[in-house]
Amino acid sequence: MAADNFVDYVKIYCRSGNGGAGSVHFRREKYLPKGGPDGGDGGKGGDIVMVGNAHMWTLLHLRYSRHLRAGHGEPGGGQRSTGANGETIVIEVPLGTVAKDAETGEVLGEIMEDGQKIILLEGGRGGLGNDHFKSATNQTPRYAQPGEEGIEANIVFELKVLADVGLVGFPNAGKSTLLSVLSAAKPEIADYPFTTIRPNLGIVAYRDNRSFVMADIPGIIEGAHEGKGLGTRFLRHIERNAVLLFLVPADSKDIKNEYGILLNELQQYNPELLDKQRVLAISKSDLLDDELKEEIEKELPDVPHVFISSVAQQGLTPLKDLLWQALNREM
Repeated sequence: MAADNFVDYVKIYCRSGNGGAGSVHFRREKYLPKGGPDGGDGGKGGDIVMVGNAHMWTLLHLRYSRHLRAGHGEPGGGQRSTGANGETIVIEVPLGTVAKDAETGEVLGEIMEDGQKIILLEGGRGGLGNDHFKSATNQTPRYAQPGEEGIEANIVFELKVLADVGLVGFPNAGKSTLLSVLSAAKPEIADYPFTTIRPNLGIVAYRDNRSFVMADIPGIIEGAHEGKGLGTRFLRHIERNAVLLFLVPADSKDIKNEYGILLNELQQYNPELLDKQRVLAISKSDLLDDELKEEIEKELPDVPHVFISSVAQQGLTPLKDLLWQALNREM
């Protein structure tokens, strides 16, 4: 899928339907010229509903849906007939989609399973017809309820990629190359920052026909939690990952410091991200001899680590072993 086909954020004006008005009607037949009230209820207004679809992975289909309005309920009729309900609007979204009120930031719903259904805005209730208001002292009520108004809101839909392992690193750390080597994914790879501007998913084969999903997501820069670079557009995706794989190149001036900067950006964005399992991979390690590796190892942070080279295909099996162990600990 082309890069511009991945859409992970849309804002849509939504309005649920008004309820139909109750009917003021009296039974009139040839032999009952003064029959009692028989006004029916109004129909319910249509809802705005979000439904999970496991076959989708982008919000592209919603990009040009700027306004969504559900149908209004029909008014009630005579002979206690209820008006038809308004048409409900169903919004299909990929798994991992969160809907929020754009004004308040309130989370309206979160889709995690195929077929999961969440009513975002409920349609107005239909009004009661005059048949409901008859009594011994008021046998001919000449009033009925109006229908309830629908609800309107600007709703933001955000997609957070669902993956077992999320790749965390600065631009050009080699994340896309690693994903392409470990899986059949074919992300765009080039020697300039922000080659990756959308998440790429790959299925990594493991021992005994087992596998896990890895996501290569746009690189972090300092200040990403404040929106710099691709900012929070990147950071929200890693909230869904069970394990975070930090990738720091061996030619970095200070591997421990670079890891610390990455960790700090995650903490500033959402402190709960630090509760996730973490693995550190030092990429481009084909540039190092054993003596250099030993020196670097003395300065590394206290986190499971491995030296790898995607190009030279070194250390990839130990890396997969570490990730699998971390995933099992998470479960």
